[in-house]
Amino acid sequence: MISLTIDHKKVDVPEGTTVLQAARKLGVEIPTMCYLEGYENRASCLLCMVKDNGNGKLSPSCALPASNGMDIVTQDAEVYKSRKQALELLLSDHVGDCEAPCRMGCPAFINIPKVNRLITEGNFIEAYKLVQDELAMPLVLGHICEAPCEKVCRREEIDTTVSICQLIKFVAKEEAKNPAALLPEKENTKTQTIAIVGSGPAGLTAAFHLLEKGYSVTIIDKNNEAGGSLRTEKRSKILPQEVLKAEIKRLETFGANFQLNKHISSQQITTELKQSYDAVLLASGAEGAQILEELKEPSETLKSFINPLNLETKISGVFIAGSLYKQQKMAVKAVAQGKEVALAIHRYLQGLSPEKMKRMFNSRFGKLNDAEKAEYMKEAATYNQLQAASGSLLGYQAEEAIKEAARCMHCDCRKVDNCKLRIYADEYQADRRHFLFRERKSLVKFDEHEEVIYEPEKCIRCSLCVEISGQDPASPGLTEVGRGFNVQIDVPFQNSIKHAIKQEAEACVRACPTAALSFKEAERNKEFS
Repeated sequence: MISLTIDHKKVDVPEGTTVLQAARKLGVEIPTMCYLEGYENRASCLLCMVKDNGNGKLSPSCALPASNGMDIVTQDAEVYKSRKQALELLLSDHVGDCEAPCRMGCPAFINIPKVNRLITEGNFIEAYKLVQDELAMPLVLGHICEAPCEKVCRREEIDTTVSICQLIKFVAKEEAKNPAALLPEKENTKTQTIAIVGSGPAGLTAAFHLLEKGYSVTIIDKNNEAGGSLRTEKRSKILPQEVLKAEIKRLETFGANFQLNKHISSQQITTELKQSYDAVLLASGAEGAQILEELKEPSETLKSFINPLNLETKISGVFIAGSLYKQQKMAVKAVAQGKEVALAIHRYLQGLSPEKMKRMFNSRFGKLNDAEKAEYMKEAATYNQLQAASGSLLGYQAEEAIKEAARCMHCDCRKVDNCKLRIYADEYQADRRHFLFRERKSLVKFDEHEEVIYEPEKCIRCSLCVEISGQDPASPGLTEVGRGFNVQIDVPFQNSIKHAIKQEAEACVRACPTAALSFKEAERNKEFS
């Protein structure tokens, strides 16, 4: 047996064990991408670097034999820097978006490509639930959203954008026929109570998400009808009043208590509301500016009065959102902030420290070149944007929605939740542009296979698929072409991917650390991590 120390912990292992295997025996996690137990180890990604304190050298732990007396460090500044650099080198050759441009362009961060796929399948209920996760009032926003998502839709580079807002309006309109049926399940009921002053998009959204968390919520508004800025003359022209009433009624059904025709002064906020409620959210729009001025006192600036991490004011337990904090010209931005502040209030009431909402690492490669446009159109319907036969106000019927959603080009990554390159790039705060010194490669999609799609520009050349596909005697498998940094995984003898991997297709997808090889049905990729 061999005895060594890893991160100050002693471990005994049989001769022939690698440092990576010894660390796993101890329960010490070392990141890997190209390594898979039971297969040939090429130590190509260099992510599993560790330091030997005996000689000060850094080595890939998957290829480093354990020896007596070793003193291994798996986490320090030097190791961290080395791993980060390895990731940045891999990213320099990576062509693919983690999140689709439309989702990144949506302030509410709706998973638009997945919504489109669900609509294409005719699964309107699941599409609605997915929208509702991020958008508390999907029917309202379907009418009035300024559609920043459509402005960055890649389909516009080819002909015309996908009508995303009309599709969201469609699923919301379908489910509005039975508004209570698809309300989300509430978390365990909590004893704390929350007052929200203002019933515009930010206030109503915050109420929805706080109710979902199990809190008791009271919405206070000085007007005789709820809705705030949603009732302005400009918006009323494109937002039918029955739509707004339906969304407010739905919120009441969910448990919101409305107190209308009630004006709240700055003094009442610091006395009456603070004494009666566990948290207070001020979301009364720009018209509440005077109250805010009185609360923060003349000597204090707005910037110093509000904590940007969680939008809590200097008055403990009093939060702010919407145009009262910063003028929100787009309702969808106010809605996004409403959800953000709701989660901040939840953290406050649970005794957790303020935490700024953070998006995960996102790779993006920019506009499509001419060749790539053809590649992306392999997965999309070729016809131009559909106009609703009944007009834009009433929107699509089911058949029209299905056809329009089919125009989506699937710009998002199929392994967005379990791509190791993304997960570790996020963990190590990698800069994807650090080693971008040349023109990027052109993205290609090999989609002839019934179940699997291959995108070689997402490959890190671990060659696991080459070994795995080679185990199938009925197919030629995959092979390495070229040498060094220019090596490519390709199909031999001018075969198609359909013939290259047959019986081992699923094993190849599961072994692939990125989305170079993935199931065409994105949901199947979530079955493993």
